Order: sequence, then C-alpha cells, then structure tokens
Amino acid sequence: MPSFTTSPASAAKLLALLSCLVVPISARTTGKFSFLTYNVAGLPAFLSGNGVPGDKGTNANSIGRLFAEYDYDIIHVQEDFAYHAYIYATDDHPYRTPTTGTVPWGSGLNSLLNFPYTTLNRVKWDKCDLNEADCLTPKGFTMMRTQIASGVEVDLYNLHADAGGNSGDFAARSAGIDQILVYINANSAGRAVIIAGDTNDRYTNSGRSITKLRDAGFKDSWVERIKGGVYPTEGAAANPCPVPAPNNACEIVDKILYRSGTTVKLDTTAFDYEGDIFLQADGNRLSDHNPVRVEFTYSA
Repeated sequence: MPSFTTSPASAAKLLALLSCLVVPISARTTGKFSFLTYNVAGLPAFLSGNGVPGDKGTNANSIGRLFAEYDYDIIHVQEDFAYHAYIYATDDHPYRTPTTGTVPWGSGLNSLLNFPYTTLNRVKWDKCDLNEADCLTPKGFTMMRTQIASGVEVDLYNLHADAGGNSGDFAARSAGIDQILVYINANSAGRAVIIAGDTNDRYTNSGRSITKLRDAGFKDSWVERIKGGVYPTEGAAANPCPVPAPNNACEIVDKILYRSGTTVKLDTTAFDYEGDIFLQADGNRLSDHNPVRVEFTYSA
C-alpha cells in the first residue's frame, strides 16, 4: 500500500484553505437585525386627531423619513390608514406591504423590511366589541414569512387588538389571542416567530389576556430586557408611559414578543422606546404611541 506524507508547508496551506471554507458558513448562520413596532396614528383627521398636534400628512412624512434614516431592518405599523402614502413617500425600505386602504376598508397593518418575504396573509378578528368603534375596520393581524439570511426564515405577526376597558373589550381581546395562537399552531409550527403590535393591553390590567402568549412559550422583550424576566402582577398599580416615554421602566400597550424555532434560535440584546426620536421639528410627538425597538440576534 503506498504511503503519503505531507510537508509542514503543505499542511499549513491546507489549514488555511479549510479556514476559508468554514468562515463564510458561520457568517451566514449567525447575525443580528433591528425590529420596530409603531402605531402611527393614521386615522383620518376628521375622525380623530389622536391628541397629536400638527398636520397629519406632514407628520406621516416625518415618520417615513425617520424610518429611512434609522434604517430599522423590520418595521410593523398599525393605524396606517389615511396617510399611508405619506409614509411610503419618504421611506426607502426595499420591501413594503401594499396598503388595504383607509377606514372602513383597511386594517391599518403594514410592514417595511430590508429582507424579502414570501408570504403575506391578512386575518380579521373573529370577535370585536362595538365600544371604541373596533368593528368599523377589519382589525386583526398579518402573517408574513421573511428570509433574514440564507437558510434563516422567521414568521412575523403584526397585530392590532380590540381597544377599550369594558367586559366586551376584555372578551374580544382574549378571543383574539386565542385566534392568533390557533393560527400560529396551524401555520408556524416549529418555526421562529415574532409577534409585535398594539395589544391594547398591559400586564397590570385586570382582565388581561396577553399572558396567554407567555404561557404559549413566547418571551416578552420588555419583560426580558427591562424587568429582569419578572412579569407585573395583574391588578397592580399601573405605571403607564407618556409620549415620549422618559425611560423604559414604564409599560405601554405596544409589545414585541418572540420565540425560537427548531432550526432558528432568536435572542434579544437591547430594548428601547424610541419616542425621543420620533418627534416633530418643534419637539411635539408624531403619534400618541411610543415606538418600540428591539435588537435581535439569530443563529441557525
């Protein structure tokens, strides 16, 4: 049988070649991305001013410009109704969902991304309460499948829950959480998932329903990064945030929750309310909600 020998120089070249082959594979399977959710207060001005001063079209232009300037990788917006075109006119994200229109036809749910998506489904809530005019628009959630990197897919859910504080609102929000969980089980089983949007709920609320997401295996990024993993107690004294929020310790109804999948692991590294960024030129707020930013890492 012939024997083969390798010189030290040849061995060094072989190791160098192997290292070149390994590094790109590693680079493709780990990384990070930024995520923002923002209720943009886009109801027609004649219906609601949302308590925000200034012209709504001008404010929407400013929101789109800030989306482009800070280049968040994934953005979910809610109440994107009458001023949708103003936001898209000044934004430059390469992938953006088409609008479903203003009230009463549109859901107000859209997404802007630096990543391509292959699926977009829009689902209306099965139950709504007449209080707060929730039944006048097709409120619900969207589901989209996006490719973050080669071999790395994440299912994104954007929601806007029933508003208000009466028993009918509590029931509608609870039914909505049940509905989205059934949908996730049927369409995103075993997959990495991010749920974000306006839940119209806080953990301190009596009659809260968002803890069902925790019980289903989803982590709340605010609880994880700011509250040390400790969920506020139902019925405890609320600590709601003004707009812009002075810090991250107060709680808002806008949430970003997530879970890992069988082939993609998600983690968070940072959480921040971006209300001090999304301001008008005179310092006034652009919406009656604080934007929420979370920094994610992924590994596959």
